[in-house]
Amino acid sequence: MEKLWLKSYPAGVPAEIDASAYRSVSQLLEDSFRKNRDRRAFLCMGRAITYRELDDMSKKLAAWFQAKGLKPGARVALMMPNVLQYPVAIAAVLRAGYIVVNVNPLYTPRELEHQLRDSGAEAIVILENFAATLQAVIANTAIKHVVVASMGDLMGLKGLVVNFVVRRMKKLVPEWSLPGSIRFNQALVEGGRHTLAPVEQKPDDVAFLQYTGGTTGVAKGATLTHRNLIANVLQSEVWLEPARKLRPDIDQFVCVAALPLYHIFALTVCGMLTIRTGGLGVLIPNPRDVGGMIKELKGVQINTFPAVNTLYNAMLNHPDFSKLDFSKLIAANGGGMAVQEAVAKRWFAVTGVPIVEGYGLSETSPCVTCNPVTATEYTGTIGLPLPSTEISIRDDDNNEVPLGEAGEICIRGPQVMAGYWNRPDETAKVMTPDGFFRSGDVGVFDERGYVKIVDRKKDMILVSGFNVYPNEIEDVVAMLPGVFEVAAVGVKDKNSGEAVKLFIVRKDESLTEADVIAHCRERLTGYKRPRIIEFRSTLPKSNVGKILRRELRDGTV
Repeated sequence: MEKLWLKSYPAGVPAEIDASAYRSVSQLLEDSFRKNRDRRAFLCMGRAITYRELDDMSKKLAAWFQAKGLKPGARVALMMPNVLQYPVAIAAVLRAGYIVVNVNPLYTPRELEHQLRDSGAEAIVILENFAATLQAVIANTAIKHVVVASMGDLMGLKGLVVNFVVRRMKKLVPEWSLPGSIRFNQALVEGGRHTLAPVEQKPDDVAFLQYTGGTTGVAKGATLTHRNLIANVLQSEVWLEPARKLRPDIDQFVCVAALPLYHIFALTVCGMLTIRTGGLGVLIPNPRDVGGMIKELKGVQINTFPAVNTLYNAMLNHPDFSKLDFSKLIAANGGGMAVQEAVAKRWFAVTGVPIVEGYGLSETSPCVTCNPVTATEYTGTIGLPLPSTEISIRDDDNNEVPLGEAGEICIRGPQVMAGYWNRPDETAKVMTPDGFFRSGDVGVFDERGYVKIVDRKKDMILVSGFNVYPNEIEDVVAMLPGVFEVAAVGVKDKNSGEAVKLFIVRKDESLTEADVIAHCRERLTGYKRPRIIEFRSTLPKSNVGKILRRELRDGTV
């Protein structure tokens, strides 16, 4: 199919981007550090760091890592919420010639151990609040170097107060012991005694391992190269440009980073794009505390606000939402999960700016499609393919279907991953012979080139923008001695889009809902835990004995 979507592009948006503008993400970062030295780069809890400071601190931390003897291409895990140390650590790992492994700080020991072992990470930067989780599994991993950050590290005297409140009053730091670990600020001091050795990085070198669930129930690392990230940052930049052009009065664009930077959407759009454009990123460590977030954003003239439907909804329903300044808002990007029409309409009524819905995956760095930022109404679609991106709607035999017919959304472009880390078998399952990535989502093109998602081929459950894979949940629940059979499905949820529901056949009739919940709490991070549990005498199966999740999900049995 010819690129019919190009005719719907807003004026000034090119059909292609030049991903060869930078050889590496490190080069992109250093270019911005040079151009924007005295501008504020990131703001968190009232304390800002400038691009000069970001340059200086990341150089020191990078030199510290190099002094430890880590070889080029070594994996370094980052396990933090949105705090000032995060962008410093990302820049440091990349500039030192290493690969960033982003880790959800709310992971249980079981989940953390899998990711550290699978990636082969040799070092980790972790916020002390989560150090006890690492302590439980570090002996089973290849981790040799541990840098422990605390909330107040980069906040000067205010940091002492912040740390006292976090540790003593809120008791958010469980006891931990990691012999041989070093404090973040001390690593900066030691790194300052060394000189960062320049590293030759090529576009096809790996920059990030972005973990995503697998059909086998085990998370896989999407291998994202420097080219992948650069391309997606540039694609996102030109897509946003029509909205930016309308506001020549804005000197520095302010982006709210409420989504966690370990999530690919925030990493690219709030982190890398903000740095590329010399913007200011406002880091929100805990977006679940909507009241606290609104308090942090009071007085901030917000220009871009990437978020998921659940966050927009929670903000709209908060009594203090009206106190925020959206007079200079140019774009609200909705991704990670479907944006509900009711939420989109309310947001537009209050702010005067639409939620521009897009679509992407960890495997595509992530942005694939987006509605034009010049849109003024809810379209119910995921928009148009971004520049240099091709979408082909195909059937199970890899044939393109006629316009208007549903098929699997297949994606080709410079943002598509190199494959799954050390999983050639899994990579082969999702890549077509002509280089398209099979998304597992079922969509349809309209005559204007807009894509609408109509179904999901996979049994994946989407909870507040996070992928949850039934196999992983089932594997965990099946460990309970009283469980005979289990199936996990996604059901509609007004708060999170979807929630996990379990169907269980008991081996032991004394097994209770409370037993299952307690078991899951220990082994699964919050968004993966079941919200509903239904006990049954049997589960529907195919003629080869496979449990039919779809029938359970659709309520036909």
